[in-house]
Amino acid sequence: MKYIGIDIGGTKCAVILGDENGEILDKIRFETVNVYETLENIFKAVEKIGNGAAIGVSCGGPLNSQKGIIQSPPNLIGWDDVHITDMLTEKFHIPAYLCNDANACALAEWKFGAGQGCRNMIFLTFGTGLGAGLILDDRLYCGTNDMAGEVGHIRLSEFGGVGYGKSGSFEGFCSGGGIAQLGRMKALELLQQGQAARFCKSYEELDKINAKMLGDLADEGDETALDIYRICGEKLGYGLSILIDILNPEKIVIGSIFARSSNLLWDSANTVMKKECLSHSYKACKVVPAKLGEAIGDIAALTVAMRGEFI
Repeated sequence: MKYIGIDIGGTKCAVILGDENGEILDKIRFETVNVYETLENIFKAVEKIGNGAAIGVSCGGPLNSQKGIIQSPPNLIGWDDVHITDMLTEKFHIPAYLCNDANACALAEWKFGAGQGCRNMIFLTFGTGLGAGLILDDRLYCGTNDMAGEVGHIRLSEFGGVGYGKSGSFEGFCSGGGIAQLGRMKALELLQQGQAARFCKSYEELDKINAKMLGDLADEGDETALDIYRICGEKLGYGLSILIDILNPEKIVIGSIFARSSNLLWDSANTVMKKECLSHSYKACKVVPAKLGEAIGDIAALTVAMRGEFI
Protein backbone atom coordinates (compact mmCIF):
# COMPACT_ATOMS: atom_id res chain seq x y z
CA MET A 1 0.00 0.00 0.00
CA LYS A 2 1.33 3.46 -0.91
CA TYR A 3 0.67 6.71 0.93
CA ILE A 4 1.37 10.39 0.31
CA GLY A 5 2.82 12.62 3.01
CA ILE A 6 3.01 16.41 2.97
CA ASP A 7 5.37 18.10 5.44
CA ILE A 8 4.71 21.86 5.62
CA GLY A 9 7.46 23.85 7.32
CA GLY A 10 8.15 27.53 7.75
CA THR A 11 10.92 27.57 5.13
CA LYS A 12 10.58 24.31 3.20
CA CYS A 13 7.90 21.81 2.22
CA ALA A 14 8.16 18.21 1.12
CA VAL A 15 5.75 15.85 -0.64
CA ILE A 16 6.63 12.22 -0.02
CA LEU A 17 5.50 8.90 -1.47
CA GLY A 18 5.99 5.94 0.84
CA ASP A 19 4.66 2.54 1.81
CA GLU A 20 3.05 0.99 4.87
CA ASN A 21 6.48 0.19 6.31
CA GLY A 22 7.49 3.83 6.36
CA GLU A 23 9.90 3.39 3.48
CA ILE A 24 10.31 6.53 1.38
CA LEU A 25 9.87 5.76 -2.32
CA ASP A 26 9.99 9.29 -3.76
CA LYS A 27 10.21 12.86 -2.52
CA ILE A 28 9.80 16.37 -3.92
CA ARG A 29 11.06 19.38 -1.93
CA PHE A 30 10.49 23.08 -2.49
CA GLU A 31 10.58 26.35 -0.59
CA THR A 32 7.63 27.63 1.41
CA VAL A 33 6.59 30.96 -0.06
CA ASN A 34 3.19 32.69 0.16
CA VAL A 35 0.20 30.51 0.94
CA TYR A 36 -1.31 30.50 -2.56
CA GLU A 37 1.91 29.65 -4.40
CA THR A 38 2.88 27.03 -1.84
CA LEU A 39 -0.51 25.31 -2.06
CA GLU A 40 -0.23 25.28 -5.86
CA ASN A 41 3.24 23.71 -5.59
CA ILE A 42 1.87 21.10 -3.16
CA PHE A 43 -0.92 20.15 -5.57
CA LYS A 44 1.52 19.89 -8.50
CA ALA A 45 3.90 17.73 -6.47
CA VAL A 46 1.09 15.38 -5.39
CA GLU A 47 0.01 15.01 -9.03
CA LYS A 48 3.58 14.27 -10.07
CA ILE A 49 4.60 11.90 -7.31
CA GLY A 50 1.98 9.22 -7.96
CA ASN A 51 -1.08 7.60 -6.44
CA GLY A 52 -1.64 6.81 -2.78
CA ALA A 53 -4.39 5.38 -0.62
CA ALA A 54 -4.51 8.52 1.55
CA ILE A 55 -2.74 11.82 2.16
CA GLY A 56 -1.25 12.92 5.48
CA VAL A 57 -0.31 16.53 6.24
CA SER A 58 2.10 17.43 9.04
CA CYS A 59 2.17 21.11 9.98
CA GLY A 60 2.89 23.33 12.96
CA GLY A 61 -0.07 24.53 15.00
CA PRO A 62 -2.42 25.97 15.91
CA LEU A 63 -4.73 23.84 13.81
CA ASN A 64 -7.93 21.84 13.93
CA SER A 65 -6.99 18.26 13.15
CA GLN A 66 -10.59 17.00 13.20
CA LYS A 67 -11.75 19.47 10.55
CA GLY A 68 -8.41 19.63 8.74
CA ILE A 69 -7.90 23.38 9.11
CA ILE A 70 -4.56 25.19 9.48
CA GLN A 71 -5.18 28.16 11.78
CA SER A 72 -2.48 30.83 11.43
CA PRO A 73 0.74 29.15 12.66
CA PRO A 74 3.32 31.77 13.68
CA ASN A 75 5.87 30.41 11.19
CA LEU A 76 3.37 30.40 8.29
CA ILE A 77 2.27 33.97 7.73
CA GLY A 78 -0.99 34.19 5.78
CA TRP A 79 -2.07 30.58 6.41
CA ASP A 80 -5.31 31.69 8.02
CA ASP A 81 -8.08 29.07 8.26
CA VAL A 82 -6.75 27.01 5.35
CA HIS A 83 -9.04 23.98 4.87
CA ILE A 84 -6.17 21.86 3.64
CA THR A 85 -7.76 18.39 3.89
CA ASP A 86 -10.96 19.46 2.09
CA MET A 87 -8.85 20.93 -0.70
CA LEU A 88 -6.79 17.75 -1.08
CA THR A 89 -9.76 15.37 -0.91
CA GLU A 90 -11.72 17.41 -3.44
CA LYS A 91 -8.80 17.55 -5.84
CA PHE A 92 -7.46 13.99 -5.54
CA HIS A 93 -10.55 12.03 -4.37
CA ILE A 94 -8.77 10.19 -1.54
CA PRO A 95 -8.93 10.70 2.26
CA ALA A 96 -6.67 13.41 3.71
CA TYR A 97 -5.70 13.97 7.34
CA LEU A 98 -4.00 16.84 9.19
CA CYS A 99 -1.82 16.57 12.29
CA ASN A 100 0.31 18.87 14.42
CA ASP A 101 3.97 18.24 13.52
CA ALA A 102 5.02 17.21 17.05
CA ASN A 103 2.08 14.77 17.19
CA ALA A 104 2.99 13.46 13.75
CA CYS A 105 6.57 12.83 14.86
CA ALA A 106 5.25 11.04 17.95
CA LEU A 107 3.18 8.78 15.70
CA ALA A 108 6.23 8.08 13.51
CA GLU A 109 8.49 7.14 16.42
CA TRP A 110 5.69 5.06 17.96
CA LYS A 111 4.94 3.21 14.74
CA PHE A 112 8.43 2.88 13.19
CA GLY A 113 11.04 4.18 15.64
CA ALA A 114 12.16 4.07 19.24
CA GLY A 115 8.63 3.90 20.64
CA GLN A 116 7.52 0.69 18.94
CA GLY A 117 5.55 -1.56 21.27
CA CYS A 118 4.81 1.17 23.83
CA ARG A 119 1.37 1.76 25.24
CA ASN A 120 2.29 5.08 26.85
CA MET A 121 5.00 7.18 25.20
CA ILE A 122 6.01 10.84 25.06
CA PHE A 123 7.91 12.31 22.14
CA LEU A 124 9.82 15.58 22.64
CA THR A 125 10.99 17.58 19.63
CA PHE A 126 13.93 19.40 21.33
CA GLY A 127 14.92 21.25 18.14
CA THR A 128 14.48 24.90 17.32
CA GLY A 129 11.74 24.82 19.96
CA LEU A 130 10.34 22.26 22.38
CA GLY A 131 7.02 20.50 21.94
CA ALA A 132 5.61 17.09 22.75
CA GLY A 133 3.43 14.44 21.19
CA LEU A 134 1.58 12.18 23.62
CA ILE A 135 0.70 8.53 23.03
CA LEU A 136 -1.54 7.54 25.95
CA ASP A 137 -3.26 4.17 26.29
CA ASP A 138 -2.28 3.23 22.72
CA ARG A 139 -3.73 6.40 21.17
CA LEU A 140 -2.55 9.83 20.18
CA TYR A 141 -3.84 12.35 22.72
CA CYS A 142 -4.51 15.81 21.21
CA GLY A 143 -6.54 17.49 23.96
CA THR A 144 -9.72 19.52 23.69
CA ASN A 145 -8.56 21.79 20.85
CA ASP A 146 -5.30 20.25 19.62
CA MET A 147 -3.21 22.06 22.25
CA ALA A 148 -2.07 19.02 24.27
CA GLY A 149 1.67 18.56 24.45
CA GLU A 150 2.73 22.23 24.57
CA VAL A 151 5.21 21.36 27.32
CA GLY A 152 7.67 24.05 26.24
CA HIS A 153 5.38 26.56 27.96
CA ILE A 154 5.93 25.05 31.44
CA ARG A 155 7.83 27.54 33.61
CA LEU A 156 10.83 25.91 35.28
CA SER A 157 12.35 29.06 36.77
CA GLU A 158 11.44 32.70 37.41
CA PHE A 159 14.47 33.71 35.37
CA GLY A 160 16.11 32.22 32.31
CA GLY A 161 15.89 32.01 28.55
CA VAL A 162 12.66 32.98 26.84
CA GLY A 163 10.56 30.38 25.03
CA TYR A 164 6.84 30.49 24.23
CA GLY A 165 6.88 34.14 25.33
CA LYS A 166 7.78 33.12 28.88
CA SER A 167 11.13 33.62 30.60
CA GLY A 168 12.44 30.54 32.40
CA SER A 169 10.21 28.20 30.40
CA PHE A 170 11.09 24.60 29.54
CA GLU A 171 11.69 25.70 25.94
CA GLY A 172 13.72 28.67 27.19
CA PHE A 173 16.25 26.19 28.57
CA CYS A 174 15.81 23.07 26.41
CA SER A 175 15.82 23.98 22.73
CA GLY A 176 18.23 25.26 20.12
CA GLY A 177 17.10 28.79 20.87
CA GLY A 178 17.31 28.18 24.61
CA ILE A 179 20.86 26.83 24.47
CA ALA A 180 21.89 29.81 22.33
CA GLN A 181 20.39 32.18 24.93
CA LEU A 182 22.31 30.40 27.71
CA GLY A 183 25.45 30.80 25.61
CA ARG A 184 24.86 34.53 25.15
CA MET A 185 24.31 35.02 28.89
CA LYS A 186 27.52 33.15 29.75
CA ALA A 187 29.49 35.03 27.09
CA LEU A 188 28.14 38.37 28.32
CA GLU A 189 29.13 37.55 31.90
CA LEU A 190 32.70 36.85 30.77
CA LEU A 191 32.94 39.91 28.54
CA GLN A 192 31.80 42.17 31.37
CA GLN A 193 34.58 40.68 33.52
CA GLY A 194 37.17 41.46 30.86
CA GLN A 195 37.35 37.83 29.73
CA ALA A 196 36.06 35.97 26.68
CA ALA A 197 34.66 32.56 25.81
CA ARG A 198 36.13 30.62 22.89
CA PHE A 199 32.83 30.96 21.07
CA CYS A 200 32.48 34.73 21.61
CA LYS A 201 35.44 37.13 21.67
CA SER A 202 33.49 40.39 21.48
CA TYR A 203 30.08 41.94 22.03
CA GLU A 204 29.57 41.97 18.24
CA GLU A 205 29.69 38.16 18.17
CA LEU A 206 26.91 37.58 20.72
CA ASP A 207 24.20 37.20 18.07
CA LYS A 208 26.24 34.54 16.22
CA ILE A 209 26.12 32.04 19.08
CA ASN A 210 24.09 28.89 18.34
CA ALA A 211 23.49 25.47 19.86
CA LYS A 212 25.60 23.56 17.31
CA MET A 213 28.61 25.78 17.92
CA LEU A 214 28.31 25.22 21.66
CA GLY A 215 27.74 21.48 21.26
CA ASP A 216 30.84 21.10 19.11
CA LEU A 217 32.95 22.98 21.66
CA ALA A 218 31.48 20.96 24.54
CA ASP A 219 32.44 17.76 22.71
CA GLU A 220 35.97 19.16 22.55
CA GLY A 221 35.94 19.69 26.31
CA ASP A 222 35.47 23.46 26.47
CA GLU A 223 34.52 24.17 30.09
CA THR A 224 32.13 27.05 29.42
CA ALA A 225 30.26 25.11 26.73
CA LEU A 226 30.12 22.05 28.97
CA ASP A 227 28.65 24.19 31.75
CA ILE A 228 25.94 25.48 29.39
CA TYR A 229 24.95 21.93 28.43
CA ARG A 230 25.04 20.92 32.10
CA ILE A 231 22.50 23.66 32.92
CA CYS A 232 20.37 22.60 29.95
CA GLY A 233 20.56 18.97 31.11
CA GLU A 234 19.50 19.86 34.64
CA LYS A 235 16.48 21.77 33.39
CA LEU A 236 15.67 18.88 31.06
CA GLY A 237 15.68 16.64 34.12
CA TYR A 238 13.21 18.89 35.94
CA GLY A 239 10.92 19.05 32.91
CA LEU A 240 11.04 15.29 32.36
CA SER A 241 10.31 14.69 36.05
CA ILE A 242 7.07 16.66 35.77
CA LEU A 243 6.01 14.66 32.71
CA ILE A 244 6.94 11.33 34.29
CA ASP A 245 5.08 12.01 37.54
CA ILE A 246 1.93 13.26 35.78
CA LEU A 247 1.70 10.87 32.83
CA ASN A 248 3.63 7.77 34.02
CA PRO A 249 4.98 6.85 30.54
CA GLU A 250 7.02 3.76 29.84
CA LYS A 251 9.24 5.63 27.41
CA ILE A 252 10.18 9.21 26.54
CA VAL A 253 11.70 9.58 23.08
CA ILE A 254 13.63 12.80 22.48
CA GLY A 255 14.67 14.04 19.05
CA SER A 256 17.04 16.47 17.38
CA ILE A 257 19.52 18.07 19.82
CA PHE A 258 19.14 15.36 22.46
CA ALA A 259 19.61 12.64 19.85
CA ARG A 260 22.87 14.30 18.78
CA SER A 261 24.12 15.43 22.21
CA SER A 262 22.75 13.00 24.80
CA ASN A 263 26.35 12.48 25.96
CA LEU A 264 26.37 16.13 27.10
CA LEU A 265 22.88 16.22 28.61
CA TRP A 266 21.94 12.87 30.06
CA ASP A 267 24.07 12.61 33.22
CA SER A 268 22.87 15.93 34.65
CA ALA A 269 19.28 15.25 33.56
CA ASN A 270 19.26 11.79 35.11
CA THR A 271 20.73 13.06 38.39
CA VAL A 272 17.84 15.50 38.72
CA MET A 273 15.26 12.89 37.72
CA LYS A 274 16.46 10.44 40.36
CA LYS A 275 15.94 13.14 42.97
CA GLU A 276 12.68 14.62 41.69
CA CYS A 277 10.63 11.72 40.28
CA LEU A 278 8.46 9.32 42.18
CA SER A 279 10.68 6.26 42.35
CA HIS A 280 8.11 3.81 40.94
CA SER A 281 7.41 6.09 37.98
CA TYR A 282 11.12 6.76 37.38
CA LYS A 283 11.95 3.05 37.32
CA ALA A 284 9.10 2.35 34.87
CA CYS A 285 10.27 4.91 32.31
CA LYS A 286 13.17 4.81 29.83
CA VAL A 287 14.44 8.00 28.19
CA VAL A 288 15.93 7.33 24.75
CA PRO A 289 17.04 9.28 21.67
CA ALA A 290 14.73 9.32 18.67
CA LYS A 291 15.56 6.62 16.14
CA LEU A 292 14.35 8.03 12.82
CA GLY A 293 16.93 10.82 12.57
CA GLU A 294 16.74 13.31 9.72
CA ALA A 295 13.98 11.29 8.03
CA ILE A 296 11.51 11.79 10.88
CA GLY A 297 9.63 14.69 9.23
CA ASP A 298 9.04 12.70 6.04
CA ILE A 299 8.02 9.53 7.87
CA ALA A 300 5.81 11.57 10.21
CA ALA A 301 3.78 12.94 7.29
CA LEU A 302 3.40 9.44 5.85
CA THR A 303 2.31 8.12 9.25
CA VAL A 304 -0.46 10.73 9.39
CA ALA A 305 -1.77 9.32 6.10
CA MET A 306 -1.93 5.88 7.74
CA ARG A 307 -3.57 7.13 10.93
CA GLY A 308 -6.99 5.71 10.14
CA GLU A 309 -5.49 2.22 10.34
CA PHE A 310 -3.92 2.33 13.78
CA ILE A 311 -5.36 5.26 15.74
